[in-house]
Amino acid sequence: MEVIFDNSNFEDLAIKSDKVVMVDFWAEWCGPCRMVSPIVEELANEYGADQAVIGKVNVDENPEISMRFGIRNIPTILFLKNGEVVDKQVGAVPKHLLEEKLKSHF
Repeated sequence: MEVIFDNSNFEDLAIKSDKVVMVDFWAEWCGPCRMVSPIVEELANEYGADQAVIGKVNVDENPEISMRFGIRNIPTILFLKNGEVVDKQVGAVPKHLLEEKLKSHF
């Protein structure tokens, strides 16, 4: 299951994680975000817990996290390793592209 990141847990669950972290920056009103959401959930179910931390940040509810990473467009998906951004995807893309990016950082 995907993690719901917010201001209270982002540091511990994403930045301090020893696993690859995939963070989907989204908003409820965003059509392309709604297209990507089920893909993120599928990847979380397939790779989460054992291999990666996969989750979402609602940009309207957590603007501090969005500002910290300079998120200007959504959906934006960041891939973090050891607290640092190692890859980024802006816009809705098919599952296989997100999966390739994710797996390339294991």
